[in-house]
Amino acid sequence: MSATLRPLPLRIRPLRPWSVFQAVLMGIVAGAAWQVMQPALWQAQAYGALLLVSVVLAGAAWRARRQRGWLGWMLCALAAGGAMAAGCGARALAFQAQALDAALQGRDLRVTGIVAAMPEPAPWGLRFRFAVEHAQHAIADAGGARAPVRLPPLIELSVPALQRGGTPLLLAAGERWSLTVRLKAPHGLRNPQAFDQELWLWEQGVQATGYVRLGTAHAAPQPLGQTWRHPVALLRQRLRDAIVAGQAMPAGLRAAWPGTVAPETWQRARGVVAALVIGDQGAIAPRDWELFRATGVAHLMSISGLHITLFAWLAAALLGRAWRRSARLCLWLPAPCAALAGGVLLALGYALLSGWGLPAQRTVAMLAVVAALRLSGVRWPWHQVWLLALAAVVLADPWALWQAGFWLSFVAVGVLFAASARDPPAAAGLGGHALALLRTQAVVTLALTPLGLLLFGQISLVGMLANLLAIPWVTLVVTPLALAGMCWAPLWHLATASVMPLNAALAGLAQAPAAQLFLPAAPLWAGLAAVAGGVWLVLRLPWSLRLLGLPLLLPALWWQPARPAHGGFTLLAPDVGQGNAVLVRTRSHSLLYDTGPRHGPGSDAGQRVLLPLLRAAGVRLDMLMLSHGDNDHVGGAAAVQRAQPQAALRGAVSPEWPLAVQRSAAPCVAGQRWAWDGVAFEVLHPLPATAAVPQGRRRKAKDAPNARSCVLRIQAANGATALLAGDIERAQEAALLAGGADLRADWLLVPHHGSKTSSSAEWIAAVAPRHALVQAGYRNRYGHPAAPVMQRYAAHGVRPVTSAACGAARWSSAQPQRLECERERAPRYWQAGRRD
Repeated sequence: MSATLRPLPLRIRPLRPWSVFQAVLMGIVAGAAWQVMQPALWQAQAYGALLLVSVVLAGAAWRARRQRGWLGWMLCALAAGGAMAAGCGARALAFQAQALDAALQGRDLRVTGIVAAMPEPAPWGLRFRFAVEHAQHAIADAGGARAPVRLPPLIELSVPALQRGGTPLLLAAGERWSLTVRLKAPHGLRNPQAFDQELWLWEQGVQATGYVRLGTAHAAPQPLGQTWRHPVALLRQRLRDAIVAGQAMPAGLRAAWPGTVAPETWQRARGVVAALVIGDQGAIAPRDWELFRATGVAHLMSISGLHITLFAWLAAALLGRAWRRSARLCLWLPAPCAALAGGVLLALGYALLSGWGLPAQRTVAMLAVVAALRLSGVRWPWHQVWLLALAAVVLADPWALWQAGFWLSFVAVGVLFAASARDPPAAAGLGGHALALLRTQAVVTLALTPLGLLLFGQISLVGMLANLLAIPWVTLVVTPLALAGMCWAPLWHLATASVMPLNAALAGLAQAPAAQLFLPAAPLWAGLAAVAGGVWLVLRLPWSLRLLGLPLLLPALWWQPARPAHGGFTLLAPDVGQGNAVLVRTRSHSLLYDTGPRHGPGSDAGQRVLLPLLRAAGVRLDMLMLSHGDNDHVGGAAAVQRAQPQAALRGAVSPEWPLAVQRSAAPCVAGQRWAWDGVAFEVLHPLPATAAVPQGRRRKAKDAPNARSCVLRIQAANGATALLAGDIERAQEAALLAGGADLRADWLLVPHHGSKTSSSAEWIAAVAPRHALVQAGYRNRYGHPAAPVMQRYAAHGVRPVTSAACGAARWSSAQPQRLECERERAPRYWQAGRRD
């Protein structure tokens, strides 16, 4: 009897091998995520100590391997995470040690190296990567010698389209050149929810940017011959030149084509073909990019991670179908194995042809991991495969965690392979395959739409239909013809012709009411909840359980950003480079003061910076005020006005506006006043006599655009005041002082970007600002802000902040003593603003 009552011995089972492996994988991802979010790098000794701690934790995990529960699992995860963070930090320190010496910025240097990638057209000429072999000062010292200098191994250069005398500077990948250049540290615009160019250059291995000097005082660029380096890049360049060479539709095809085709339409379609063959996204016209984004098919028009994933998936399906037709091949290698291996190899070749960029590398690595698991006979659940692929890619490129393309391509891989593994075989016949394609597209669209909302703040309501048209057409018609053109060039004409009806169909969809929905940027928790809801809706669960994912979508869909209280206002000065732009918001109204510069055809601050920012903030403009007509103030006005035509126009007019829109603009004249939500607005300048210049009269100095800048004063109910001064100069400052205008302000937009022709001592004393913001480009050619101006502000106890160092600047009348900079709000160790 006593034997039956004896307590059973406690059985402790060791951790399962997969549990240990899973803990290690999760630790790798968590460790990389923690390190890449560091605001600044530690010293090398600190990372060494972290690695030592990780080794100790690994030893503790080994000793606790027979313990059941969370202790052993946690020790494994912490050890892997610490080792990954230490290794990632050490890599970052080694890379940062190769950065450009600050003393070499803006100096003329003679550099010899090799063109390391296909040169890309830009609005100002060409942009290309240059692998440095050796460098020296371009100007000899007193003894006639040119001192050698150390430069980063890889730099990015731009060169004007034409040399002196009109001779184009022709560059080819793999060529060795000797060039005179001026360099600076990589620097990009810093705005909320915007693309981080500095991180992108960091990932690419680029640690300096600059331009080639072509003036008479500098040695001319000297070609030193073609090398064997970068043969794939040279092949891509020759293919691109051959594709875009056809300026007009061939006569035979034109005769068979219904209607006439403008040369511009044909050339735009050729750009799409070039993008599909070699991944040259710059070949696609800006207006076509707008069309593709509006219809949700942009991922198909360039060789992105998602494109390579779809290509590999369809290639594997077609290869497997063809393989099954041969019994001998199936006996030698089963069709599923051949399909997997062939799909990955074809994706690898396609990625190499596209330039082997980081998105392509990540996608091929993910596909290879998934295929290797399946070929080895391992049958893991899809979430375990997903975690292994995630850890493998993060191990190779930790900074990919910050890239939108990484998450789009990775989620696409998981969704597509999970669907193909769990779905029943498609029914035979065309209808069965069409149904399978429809379901796959529905799954991908449903899963990626919340992610697109989180990353880009927009949803294409016609995207499902557009992708149903575009995916089979681009994948089965346009892309095969485009790739086959490498063997027989006339097929490129057919590929181009097949793009045009697709563009026409997409244009029709884009014109549908509410084809594109822009939503304000929700907080991270709401965006992640929406992504989880989208994934939950596509899981293989009963619909009664799937519908539980719908509530997770609601916070992101109905999110509305906070607005100022009645009687208060906020200012947001975006980082637009060399130009002005300030967004003013009251409780229920919004005003945009200036729109930044235009850089070239299809490239301006309105399209690149302001419209994404306005959409992310959920802003509907009530007024667009343009201080004067200089490019750096009205360059983005046309794009903003097209997107928000309801906004009243005041001040200068943009020459790109339709005539009717130009006539609707009201002049900006001193004495104009209005009130919004308890906030007073007053125009202080220009005076009525100088507000406009009569047509045909020669413009005098007092009639120059700067002299007629709109000066706007904004005052909250609590007395907090902002002054936006445009580009007025000392004469206009003196006139305002003599006229007795109330200039006192807590926040000042420094006149004329800090030029030495503005900001007199009397003006600074009269305004007496708490905060003074200089909107100017990083190391701009005008030298803004001028050192004497900065000294005058400092003498009056004011420390001006530059947009190059601050990024986007926020200020609120509710807290007039505080100015928030985007670079300080979310600092990162790869930012040039923190290194200079």
